[in-house]
Amino acid sequence: MKQSISLIITVLFLFGIQNLNAQAYKNALGIGIDLGNGSTLAGPQFKHSMDGKNALNAQVLFGDNLTAIGVDYSYNQPITGASGLWWYVGVGPQITFHDKVDKTYFAIRPALGIEYKIPTVPLGFHFDWKPWWNLSEHTDFEAGRFSLGFKFILN
Repeated sequence: MKQSISLIITVLFLFGIQNLNAQAYKNALGIGIDLGNGSTLAGPQFKHSMDGKNALNAQVLFGDNLTAIGVDYSYNQPITGASGLWWYVGVGPQITFHDKVDKTYFAIRPALGIEYKIPTVPLGFHFDWKPWWNLSEHTDFEAGRFSLGFKFILN
């Protein structure tokens, strides 16, 4: 009886470790959409997890005569009891070129969001609150900005 209980506990423990590892990934490539108050931008993005908790995300977004290039750092943690669901908080710089009026804006983009990696297929998506804090000419803080992304998990 004790051996059966030990075997069950060992199997459950190993299954739990496997599920935990299945949620994490190293690299993902996808489409990012930046929306809310103002223009909507979309373009490619790449996420690289440095160690499972710390990640870098780079994106180049286009829309409405704008081109935005940004790199974000994020701290990521799994949500207990929700397989594949993570929360994250981060921040990063963004430079935006406005073609129509020939201006360049430098901004800081804090982020607070959730990410879901589908456990059975290499797909994931995220949603976050990502305000835009313009630090260049006519400084401005736009709280009504959000990001939505769809990604293919590479490894």
